[in-house]
Amino acid sequence: MNKEKDNSALKNSLLVAGGVVIGVLLAFALLKYTKLADTLSLTKTITKNGTTVLEKTSISNSVEKSRDSVVMIRGYKSNVESSTGTGFVYKQDDKYGYVMTNQHVVDGVDSVKLVLSDDTEIDGEILGGDEYLDLAVIRIKKSYVKAVAIISDSNNSNVGDTVFTIGSPMGYDYRGTVTSGILSGKDRMVSVSIGNSSTDDYVMKVLQTDAAINPGNSGGPLLNVNGEVIGVNSMKLVQEEIEGMGFAIPIEYALSHVDSLEKGEKIDWPVIGISMINVTDTSTLYRNRISVPTGVNTGVVVAKVLEKSGASKSELKSGDIIIAINGEKVKNTAYLRYELYKYKPGQSIEVTYYRNGKENKTSVTLSTSDGIL
Repeated sequence: MNKEKDNSALKNSLLVAGGVVIGVLLAFALLKYTKLADTLSLTKTITKNGTTVLEKTSISNSVEKSRDSVVMIRGYKSNVESSTGTGFVYKQDDKYGYVMTNQHVVDGVDSVKLVLSDDTEIDGEILGGDEYLDLAVIRIKKSYVKAVAIISDSNNSNVGDTVFTIGSPMGYDYRGTVTSGILSGKDRMVSVSIGNSSTDDYVMKVLQTDAAINPGNSGGPLLNVNGEVIGVNSMKLVQEEIEGMGFAIPIEYALSHVDSLEKGEKIDWPVIGISMINVTDTSTLYRNRISVPTGVNTGVVVAKVLEKSGASKSELKSGDIIIAINGEKVKNTAYLRYELYKYKPGQSIEVTYYRNGKENKTSVTLSTSDGIL
């Protein structure tokens, strides 16, 4: 009888020991092969009003993982500093490292210097940029690359996710500044001006964040909680009644155009072959002796059709009001460009327009031109 009890006790002990071993192995596997370890390091369990929640404590590990890939950019014109911004190393090859930033950071400069995370200052070479993308690529020697950023995809991020930035707001003295917040919105359509234009020239589809983005943050990375780049910080809304509305170009969109920028190639944006006026620009319409029917508040008026263009071979005429491209509505010239730039020269699009109060459609084969749609 005692022998049976001893065997039973031994069996139970072995079962308990085996369970402990299996539990340890499972815990180790979860920590090693999933993101649970990152989650635990970033949160702590607290109780609020009887409810147990996880509260964020620190993103320091993610900051350290990404800090060395971020650089400050100083632009010079006639040997005088004329602009500052931020960039990040997004790739390297056998000879060089490649830094992404905003075009408006380097626009009009003669040369650039980059300040690394250890304060080493080096020369950079601007390979190419585009004002409509608001992206530029700078090349540095591989020996200066301290780290390459880990690239993610903004499509894998959700509104409410923790995000942070690393940048140089207000110039050199505040280089390496970290700000954090959440992903406030996706697929925001924001109108922007190109160069010194006083009008809205283009519309960008961007990510919205409440992480502080100040002058000097432009071109820096927007990172997720794991320290992976999901966007390129580009702009913020500046009005007295607005706070915490910054915007970033989705990283996957930026990378889809980067090959051309690395080669210094001019991006061939497609054109219809018209000069155009917003329906709300009454003074310009008056000078061109064009009238818009009462009640028409959105769209783009064809001021002139250019010879030997795609538009000249279509049904479009001066005075027509374009309201859609391939079924997508266009409010103004900025939205028209946004829809148009989804396509390439040589492709055909369907243009919907008003004439004499009636809606019509015509096909236009896109071409290339300098500066005029």
